[in-house]
Order: sequence, then C-alpha cells, then structure tokens
Amino acid sequence: MEQSGEGRAESTKERILQTALSLFARDGYEATSVSAIAGELGITKGALYRHYRNKHDILEHIVARMVQIDAERSRRFHVPELPTDVPQESLLSVTMREIQAFSLAQFDFWTGDAFAARFRRLLTLEQYRSGEMAQLYRSCLTSGPVAYMEGIFRAMAERGAIRADDPGTLALEFYAPLWLLICACDEPQSRERGRALLKAHIDRFIRETSAEF
Repeated sequence: MEQSGEGRAESTKERILQTALSLFARDGYEATSVSAIAGELGITKGALYRHYRNKHDILEHIVARMVQIDAERSRRFHVPELPTDVPQESLLSVTMREIQAFSLAQFDFWTGDAFAARFRRLLTLEQYRSGEMAQLYRSCLTSGPVAYMEGIFRAMAERGAIRADDPGTLALEFYAPLWLLICACDEPQSRERGRALLKAHIDRFIRETSAEF
C-alpha cells in the first residue's frame, strides 16, 4: 500500500531525528552540521528545513522525546513525574518496591535503548563544551535524578514509611550505584550482571531504610 503524504512526512521527520542523534553522539553536537545530517540521509538541506527550523530545533525535539518517555515510564510504574511540582498527596502512596521496579526499568532503558544510549553519549561528550548541554546532563543524569529521589524520600519519611534523617544524603546513596552501573554496562554482555547488582543494591537499601524492619 502506498504511504500517504502525511505518513511519508512523519517518516522523514523521524529519520532526521534518529540520524541527527546518531551523528551528535558520534561526532559531537557542535561538529555536526545540518549539511552533514542531510547528506547522511541523502536529502537536501531544504527538505530537512521543511521538518525542523534548524539544528537546535532538532535537539529540542530529541530532549522532548526523552522527557515524554520518562513521563510515560513514571506513570507506568506509579511514581511521580516531578515530585517538586505535583500535589503532595500523589507522593503518599509511593512504595519502595515501586521505586525498585521503576529504577530497574530506568537501567534497562538507559543501557538497552539505542535512542537513550545515544542521548546519554551526546550529553556526556558535550557537557564540557556547552553550558546548555552541561545543564541538560545534570538535569537528566546526575543532580536532577538525585533531587527527584530526595523529594520522594522526604515524603516517605514524613509519613513514616522509611527512616531518613537526611533525605538528600539518602537519595545520593540510592542513586549513585544506579548511575555507576548504567555507565559501566554499555555492552550487552554486562547488562544482566549489572541489573542483578542493581536489584541487590535496592533490596539491601529497602532492608536498611524501611520502617518495617
């Protein structure tokens, strides 16, 4: 069946996004030109500009895709999307087992999904060259996730679900091994072991912090 004009346009737009991210992750954002993206796809710059205003517009769509995926995963595992912005009552029912399932899904996503892996590589490369990229790196991969967990742990401590004199330190203790394992498990053969280590870490974390123990 012949693809509709709208379908072809969407397919081309997606191909541009995927190809641009691959080039950004391989060569760096600043070093990748619109001409290079178009050339890789075998299209003209004019054809590319029918879908994206410029290179930065492509980057913004990549970031928006990551935010959307993260929000969908949060809803699927019943954890808040943005603990600092959502009503406090939405934090009251979060359990450590839900956090564990969500964290394991995060590990699977960042290590096994090609789009996520390329995005992480892009931010890792460019954080030293661009203030905007450095902010994205912190927001998506380091201080942002720690602040996210701090908000959840603070609410859990206030309702008596966990023991936490300092939710910020507890969030750092929880997230640091997750981030280390993500960075250490880029290769498929290391992911199963990394996932098992992460689960064991969270199991121990639950035993040590749960008010029920």
